[in-house]
Amino acid sequence: MRVGYLDMFSGVSGDMLLGACLDAGVQVVELETALAPLGLDGVRLAAERVERHGILATRCIVDVPDAAGARRLQEIVERIEGAGLPGPVAERSVRVFRRLAEAEAKVHGTTPEEVHFHEVGALDAIVDVVGGVWCLDRLGIERLHASRFTLGRGWTDAAHGRLPVPPPAVLELVRGWPVEEGAAQVELTTPTGAALVTTLAEGRGVPADFAPETTAYGAGTRELDAQPNLLRLIVGTVPAGEAGELVIVECDLDDLSPQLFEPLAEALSAAGAREVHWHPVQMKKMRPGVTVQVLVEAGMVTAVGAALYRETTTLGYRWWPVRRETLAREEALAATSLGTLAVKRVRRPDGTWETRPEYEACREVARARGMAVRDVIAIVQAELDGRPRSG
Repeated sequence: MRVGYLDMFSGVSGDMLLGACLDAGVQVVELETALAPLGLDGVRLAAERVERHGILATRCIVDVPDAAGARRLQEIVERIEGAGLPGPVAERSVRVFRRLAEAEAKVHGTTPEEVHFHEVGALDAIVDVVGGVWCLDRLGIERLHASRFTLGRGWTDAAHGRLPVPPPAVLELVRGWPVEEGAAQVELTTPTGAALVTTLAEGRGVPADFAPETTAYGAGTRELDAQPNLLRLIVGTVPAGEAGELVIVECDLDDLSPQLFEPLAEALSAAGAREVHWHPVQMKKMRPGVTVQVLVEAGMVTAVGAALYRETTTLGYRWWPVRRETLAREEALAATSLGTLAVKRVRRPDGTWETRPEYEACREVARARGMAVRDVIAIVQAELDGRPRSG
């Protein structure tokens, strides 16, 4: 699996991510061509090689005609969804902007739909978000990990006036993520950068068994005395069965009709849940209740939370990262006496491979031949193992 690791020792911003991706091999002309369907008239991109504290890096220059323009979320979503971008790129880009809108709305006491994005919603941010998502996809990165956030200190000027560093929206976006202040008296992590990382990153820290292949640096606009103002992107691989970090999202319910648990499970699955479990619990005042537990990728916590709020009576939910270990596996086809069936090959800890029939394939054969599913599984497994069939 191809993995990218963002080392945010000097924070992160949208243009720093673009610079790091260009430094990793994406060409400016490729990026301009990819963004052209967005209809961003007057936007110009350029790459500049710079040196920060002796480290060569790439700075992405985004020249836009109306960087101070204000836009609402729906306008941005419609522009992205109507641009004919690859499905995953459009979906992830929209999720980044929705996350930005939710953070701004909470800070300003309004709704995501009514947020005026100001500099966040200007053309440069659309370039940063969609361009960053597209570049990671272009580099073939299947999974993104990130270090702790370095936030910075001091004060910064924004559309709403002078704000402390980190700005309130950034603190909302990095809630639940490890952070540090850093030595520089400047804003290091921007709202756009924080939204990109907290939406796209599925793991925290260097992944297990990570084998680096390429190291790239994206430069920020400022030159800092305290440290190099760079974002480091390390691209490498991990084995197919790597130890992966996921998230458990959980809430307790004592007043939801049993009839509503089926649509809840469907909504959670649609929001990205890998597993959904119910656990009986005893709640306050001796009431019987149910704990809803969801296993999901870190970047999908917000979507799962929205499904919980929409489909249940809960007033809140809790979540925490978990580690998991998986065996390397691959899908294949196998010729059997019952036809060619889909199988799964699993590598055991001792290095040997074990082949198992896929349940759905066996069920289709059972229906077509009027057999019991368990008999089909037994016949196919015996043939895969090279054992003589019984009976």
